[in-house]
Amino acid sequence: MTQAPGENVFVIDLLTTLREDKYSPRGWWRFLVRSWNMACQTARQHPSLQRSWARNTLLNGTLAVVVLALSFALEGSATAWRLLPGFLFCVVWQQSDLFWHLGLNRRSTSGELLSSIGLANMLTGWRGLCGSFLLGRLLGGISTPIGLALGVFLLGVVTDILDGQVARRTQTQSKLGQIADGEADFCLYLAITLILAQHALLPLWLVLVMLCRFVLPLLAALVCYFALARPVRFGSTIVGKWAGLAQCLYFLLLLVPPSLTFLTGPLQLPLLIVTVGLLVLAPLAQIVTNVWVPRAAS
Repeated sequence: MTQAPGENVFVIDLLTTLREDKYSPRGWWRFLVRSWNMACQTARQHPSLQRSWARNTLLNGTLAVVVLALSFALEGSATAWRLLPGFLFCVVWQQSDLFWHLGLNRRSTSGELLSSIGLANMLTGWRGLCGSFLLGRLLGGISTPIGLALGVFLLGVVTDILDGQVARRTQTQSKLGQIADGEADFCLYLAITLILAQHALLPLWLVLVMLCRFVLPLLAALVCYFALARPVRFGSTIVGKWAGLAQCLYFLLLLVPPSLTFLTGPLQLPLLIVTVGLLVLAPLAQIVTNVWVPRAAS
């Protein structure tokens, strides 16, 4: 949903109405229609931001077409057609969700609505494309070679490093960026986790622990948003950042070529222990910081 300073009352009214409708199909329909109308109103009132979103969508759509063309050329038409539905769905969802949240493209320090999507959010969107590509392969039942997964994951890691630095240097940190960053991370790390499990490089129990890092805070946020009718605070925690770094390093160790395992092998168990510990603590820290602390303060 699109939120902005001064719109919180309307947002709470939407959520309260949904609760009063007992989450019926009619209630959900009214909720979605009114939310979409808010997003469209934001776009109409800020044409420069709308044009920026359109240019961003055109660029990401072009990149998606290039990826599909490469798949046709390198893997054959059968693989490319199996990739298409899941990949297309993820890309369309990504750009639609960006439009839906245009009202959150406000400078965190001042609340000023930014007139463009910005380079930081574009980098985040490219990481989302990396995750969408891998998820599209999974949804299409296409086996992803470890080398390809490593290359795509490295692209995602580079954008993850750059988008935060760009946002800080240009002073364009926003709630929109926080939401987009979380969604891009979820897609990319979910895809890599499942690919590693397919290649028997991750046991099932570890897959579940890694998924809980994202699923538990998401469930807590949904309860806060829909059951309690309160806007959700978005933001990472220090524990979450360390958990993400540890998980990233552990994935890289698992994805390296077999010829380098003599170097990475001794590091896997110690890093695994640290990663699991942080992954258990990260969702708890995020729930406390972003859900229960604001509730107590209110």
